[in-house]
Amino acid sequence: MTRIDDLPIRDELRGMSPYGAPQLDVPVRLNTNENPHPLPEPLVARIAERVAEAARHLNRYPDRDAVELRTRLAEYLTRTGGHKVARENIWAANGSNEVIQQLLQTFGGPGRTAIGFEPSYSMHALISRGTGTGWLSGPRRDDFTIDVETAERAIAEHRPDVVFVCSPNNPTGTAVDAETVLRLYDAAQAAKPSMVVVDEAYGEFSHRPSLLPLIEGRPNLVVSRTMSKAFGAAGLRLGYLAADPAVVDAVQLVRLPYHLSSVTQATALAALEYTDTLLGYVEQLKAERDRLVAELRAMGCEVTASDANFVQFGVFEDAHAAWQAILDRGVLVRDNGVPGRLRVTAGTREENDAFLDAVRTVMKENR
Repeated sequence: MTRIDDLPIRDELRGMSPYGAPQLDVPVRLNTNENPHPLPEPLVARIAERVAEAARHLNRYPDRDAVELRTRLAEYLTRTGGHKVARENIWAANGSNEVIQQLLQTFGGPGRTAIGFEPSYSMHALISRGTGTGWLSGPRRDDFTIDVETAERAIAEHRPDVVFVCSPNNPTGTAVDAETVLRLYDAAQAAKPSMVVVDEAYGEFSHRPSLLPLIEGRPNLVVSRTMSKAFGAAGLRLGYLAADPAVVDAVQLVRLPYHLSSVTQATALAALEYTDTLLGYVEQLKAERDRLVAELRAMGCEVTASDANFVQFGVFEDAHAAWQAILDRGVLVRDNGVPGRLRVTAGTREENDAFLDAVRTVMKENR
């Protein structure tokens, strides 16, 4: 049987594994940071209406520039992000991963490099390598915050073309303050200049305000977002960025023709009509996340402070064995490879209770 390595693939792809988390049929799945609340029935009905309308014109290509969708996303960010943006500041794609891919196709590529501060979202490194962009792993402190002075030195030394900052950070949940981003931005401009991408996929769950206002007067700063988490629309695959209009113009040089289907645009527009309802679910999940943190700490776990819809906890002598023991009790969490630690998504109250019961049992059996 032919293997991948038998094919003439690019050298930098050899030995790599595709991104993915276990998809197992268990009673409680808390491993992929999905929003556990199904879309409300009125929204489901509105999606059906919008999609039916779009279906009447599927013989035609979709709006290539997604003008209406970008306008509504700009209105949403203006209302919730603490900074006024216009349609010209917004670009949308198939999930924030495609946004990141388009940014790297535009500003990265062969002979260029990107840096991130790990542990962080592993797709930053994977998409970098997939676009032929060299990857540099920057440092974090033991508490998973960014060591700014060390990061500044790394940027000055390596002069990367793209700098990734994940806030809140995945898998740790830690948020990044504006001062840190500004210092990294200044360091990046002094070194190259280069693009700084702030990944706010979990921004709506944070106690801190969005870093969106920082794009003002900083043409090389990008903030990326997604509708997968706060909007409970992981199956939609809709991500977007906010930046200087020149950045929006630049990424269109690499986007595929008509990359956002009419059905995707229609569904996203329907969801944006129900923003207040969906953000109400976010508030519930924030309360459940905070309960998970308190309960896990009461059990004696070491818990990383979280501004996301998930919690990193430990410390286990064998994290994978602990993951398996929790799974054996019907609860699937995530082993991200962070030594001694696991990550759990905030689910419904019932799901979280099942998770906490499983952890209590595992900890008692291992004392």
